[in-house]
Amino acid sequence: MAKAATRDRVTLVTGAASGIGLATVHRLLAAGWKVAAVDRDETALSSLARELGKPKRVFVSALDVTDEAAAEKAVAMAGEALGGLDGVVNSAGIAADIHALETPVALFRKVLDINVVGTFIVARAAARLMKDRGGGAIVNISSVSGLRGGKGRSAYGASKGAVVVLTQVLANDLARYGIRVNAVAPGPVDTPMVKAVHTSADRALWMRHVPMRRYAEPDEIASVIEFLLDGARSSYVTGEIVAVDGGFRGAGLIAQE
Repeated sequence: MAKAATRDRVTLVTGAASGIGLATVHRLLAAGWKVAAVDRDETALSSLARELGKPKRVFVSALDVTDEAAAEKAVAMAGEALGGLDGVVNSAGIAADIHALETPVALFRKVLDINVVGTFIVARAAARLMKDRGGGAIVNISSVSGLRGGKGRSAYGASKGAVVVLTQVLANDLARYGIRVNAVAPGPVDTPMVKAVHTSADRALWMRHVPMRRYAEPDEIASVIEFLLDGARSSYVTGEIVAVDGGFRGAGLIAQE
């Protein structure tokens, strides 16, 4: 008897044109997924579309994740173009390293709007599709800055801490529909955003507190995202916050050799 055809798995990735999002797009395509890549940077997104050149396996669209109507439309279009939706990676985000006393309220609101509200908008829109499809997986990108009180992270740390609890609440609310929700909390990663924010002094400071003595490559984060998306390998994992941080969160005193 012939085996039934295996349905293609489909994932939407926000912040897909750079950093962790871009590494995730490449990793998922290599693993056989269809990928909807969305990003607010239309120039970078156009470059990605030309690079990938796989119209049957890739859907590309510009998106500001804080625009609720646009996000719901993009999720629906991605599902229609690629034949459904099985996963979402909420990688879109911005960072700031500013002392709390010097942090403008407008910046604080902007960081929360993109990093928290945008994550919620996309996750909710995707979950509505996944519910009708019989389940799926959502992976949010938090940060070790959302788990520990790092200097200059009043806005960014608060936003990523909110993503942690949002992930746990969504995991609770959506489990009945077969939808798993987890988060990855990276430590320092050599992405364009980090390179723009971290000074040489910042890098030296991280190296004092990361036992592995280096920054991660984006693909090292993407590999964990892929695992959490894959229901065959992480079928009983939900509500978890996985730190991928070179040992930062678990470290105490570190020998300065």
